[in-house]
Amino acid sequence: MYRLVRHSLYVMYVAIMCCMAAATIVEKYKGSDFVADRMYGAWWFSALWAVLAACGVAWIWHCRMRMHAPVVVLHASLIIILCGACITHLTRWQGITTIRIGGKTDTVVATQGKLKGYEQKLGFTIRLNDFDVATHEGTDAAADYISNITVSDGQSSDDMSIAMNHPAKTHGVTIMQMGFDADRLGSTLAVNSDPWGTPVTYTGYALLFLSVVWMLLGRRSTFRRLLGSRILREYSLAVVAAFAMAGMSPSAAAEVPHSLPRPTADAMGKLLIMHNGRICPMQTYALDFTRKVYGSSSYEGLSAMQVVTGWMFWGDEWAAQPFIKTGSHVSNTLMIDRHNAMNRFFNASMGCYILGPYVQEYYAGQHDKFHSDAIAVDERIQLIMQLRGGESLHLFPLTAKGSTKWLSPTDHVPSSAPKEYAAFIRGAITLMHSYATSGDIAAIDGMVQKLAALQRRDGGKSLPTDTQVSAELAYNAVPFNTVLFIINLTMGFVMLFVNLKRIGRRQQSAHTAHITRVTRILPTAVMALSLSTLTVFCVLRWIVSGTIPMANGFETMLFVAWTVMLVSLLCSRRMPIVLTFGFIMSGFFLLVSHISQMDPQISHVMPVLNSPLLSIHVSVIMFAFALLSITFICGVTALAAHLKLTLAARKGRHDDDTADNRLLEAYSVLSRVFLYPAIAALAIGIFVGAIWAERSWGEYWGWDPKETWALITLMIYAIPLHTSTVSALRKPLRYHVFMTLAFLAIIMTYFGVNYFLGGMHSYA
Repeated sequence: MYRLVRHSLYVMYVAIMCCMAAATIVEKYKGSDFVADRMYGAWWFSALWAVLAACGVAWIWHCRMRMHAPVVVLHASLIIILCGACITHLTRWQGITTIRIGGKTDTVVATQGKLKGYEQKLGFTIRLNDFDVATHEGTDAAADYISNITVSDGQSSDDMSIAMNHPAKTHGVTIMQMGFDADRLGSTLAVNSDPWGTPVTYTGYALLFLSVVWMLLGRRSTFRRLLGSRILREYSLAVVAAFAMAGMSPSAAAEVPHSLPRPTADAMGKLLIMHNGRICPMQTYALDFTRKVYGSSSYEGLSAMQVVTGWMFWGDEWAAQPFIKTGSHVSNTLMIDRHNAMNRFFNASMGCYILGPYVQEYYAGQHDKFHSDAIAVDERIQLIMQLRGGESLHLFPLTAKGSTKWLSPTDHVPSSAPKEYAAFIRGAITLMHSYATSGDIAAIDGMVQKLAALQRRDGGKSLPTDTQVSAELAYNAVPFNTVLFIINLTMGFVMLFVNLKRIGRRQQSAHTAHITRVTRILPTAVMALSLSTLTVFCVLRWIVSGTIPMANGFETMLFVAWTVMLVSLLCSRRMPIVLTFGFIMSGFFLLVSHISQMDPQISHVMPVLNSPLLSIHVSVIMFAFALLSITFICGVTALAAHLKLTLAARKGRHDDDTADNRLLEAYSVLSRVFLYPAIAALAIGIFVGAIWAERSWGEYWGWDPKETWALITLMIYAIPLHTSTVSALRKPLRYHVFMTLAFLAIIMTYFGVNYFLGGMHSYA
């Protein structure tokens, strides 16, 4: 009977994970409404969870004598969460209404289960008194959306203010800000009613939080027993590290076009400009421009500011330079180079733009790789044209009535502005152009000083602080993560090679042991220096943006790398082998942050993402992923060591199976040391994310692809914790194979969702 229950538990567990994974893929092609009705909201999907819960309760009852209290509380919390979800599914309704300023309503267009689009009476009236889009000072970037309403039920009325992440609760419902009309005279509000399901679910989440902490810190916990394992000390391999960075010989100097002298260009780079929705040094704009158009932060030894000022003042000369990065599909189809001059894309004899037809075909619906490459090249050319025309040079602040707007030479200057100021805006860049072409660098320096003084005088509250400007200039000065990923990966692979080389050696000379003890200081010192450098990099980014740097894919990759380095450094004294894993995985994450889909630009976060709960949610989830990445590299190393010993045994060089088994067991214990806190962090991170989602979107769980894959990942990594039920994973070799393959779930959760499935969470 109990064997049937256990097998049914296996089948239901795997079936639910497969259904959820399939649903995320179906959603990409059929849409969210389709999977909400046909899969997540279908009776059979709820039945699968019900059967799984029943089998789980039956199995827990069977094993009750062998379970500790925190384990019982943990599984009880999961049952309560499922009950809360069931209540929510059966009783919750959600509605949306759009109200114009001065208007009011007492109904919403509601959805409850499969019943959609019906009129729901609220039992009270909502009147919209005012709506405002708050922007970051001096820019058009939205900081928040705010609706001021009055709620009246005939007996009393209350004035309330609703903003993103700040809903209003009244009469048993939650009212949230969802959108607004294009003319900003109307606001779209969402109303959510779930008086029973949410409290039950949150009770389950609270018990879940309590139980995972209890399981980690309890005296009889498996995690504490693993920490005290003697095998960790016996098989923590000593680390010998040495690496050399091969110097690259400089290429022959090429003839480069005119540009400003480096000191003048650097001084101009300290001017402020409105770029990417914020006020920043012009140097930042120059770096973004050069990287996007050319693919690097410099060109033929010239800095990014020299490149930008070269295009500004000697545009015709620069148009003949092979400066525009061209994708392989455009290069191969049009038989041109990978970097081409701007002039090459224009047929002077025919007066036509050679990419024009392909751009039109792209917007007509042809989105193959060639046309996608063509549109990317066209965007780079447009950036150059905007720079040469002055459209992107928002260098001139104009403050009126307490509000600041940054203008470019081509913008309309309000008639209220002083005539001499308007003339300066229109003529400053032209005047600098004439000074540059005549070689009067001193006059350009004078214009830069004059413009800097004007910005300080008229920038108003939009100006960043001196600390922020200094931090951004320091941030731009050094490619921190580029240097760090090279160092960390090099150190990691050298150390891994040395460790694998030592596996199987039965004896170690006193001289070698002495060298090993001495040289262990080197990787520890390098890791500490690398961690400190990345910390400085992240702190600078934090100072510049004003928000914790965890709002996009680039920043979360940095945080994962930082966490891996911190954990490996803290654990290195007791488990030196962890340094090897830390170098490899942190280097890998830093390397991943360089991929083209990840945008390193600093920008204001979307209003809905500006929440402390989001910062906690992301940091805890990324901490979990960092620890799970260490279990992955631990598994890979164990399998590589096992393979080496197996091959050596076949060749007669090694026949000690006991050493092989103990080595696999040591890596298994080491992996589980990181697995337990990782699962706890992942569960807590999902719990915090649910609270944030309820405050922002009105529902604690919405079956978004990222949410779904996070749950799948949690379920997959929870399997090896149940060694009493899944006896196959008690064997270290099978455990390491499982942990290595399980990492695919993390790759899918982070990269697959971001760059393939999409969804609300695809920003990070």
